[in-house]
Amino acid sequence: MMRSILIAAVTGVLAAVPASYFLTEPGRQDRAATSARAGNAGSVMVAPAEAWPICSTMAAIAETPDWAALDPDFAAGKRAIAAGDWEAAIKALTNAGLRDARNADIQNYLGYAYRRLRQFGPAMRHYQQALMLNPRHRSAHEHLGEAYLVQGDLTKAEEHLTALERICLIPCDEYDDLRQAIAKYNKVAER
Repeated sequence: MMRSILIAAVTGVLAAVPASYFLTEPGRQDRAATSARAGNAGSVMVAPAEAWPICSTMAAIAETPDWAALDPDFAAGKRAIAAGDWEAAIKALTNAGLRDARNADIQNYLGYAYRRLRQFGPAMRHYQQALMLNPRHRSAHEHLGEAYLVQGDLTKAEEHLTALERICLIPCDEYDDLRQAIAKYNKVAER
């Protein structure tokens, strides 16, 4: 009888840990900085990095108690992102990524930090790596869609919005944020 109770307790804990991870996903990183084609197809207006707002959940990212606290570099990278220190975030998250090469969150955060530095090549590679590791990573889809908008590729951004529509069975912030960014992009493009 005692052994059955112990087995049930251990099984419950093992089931609760992954569930708590998925229910306490790390905060979203950024609201899209949108760009638009002005007058002709050859010119693209891009918002300066300072105009890119950080959503309210990013301010609380450093305090989020989760499994990332087990890796000091990952925790330092999250704190650097919350503080807007993109170079320090890249350094810390790169170190964390060396130890945990299969972590989609690390790749997504690295993509975010590179995008904030307007280094789109590395940003796109890290977002795509995050999606290779986890094709259903909502934040990576949102941020990659926003990065495509900044670069003037509406079609690719809409592909990620469609992916989010399939992933989010109930309303999710990532879908809403990318949808709003695309709407702003289209509004500016119509001018």
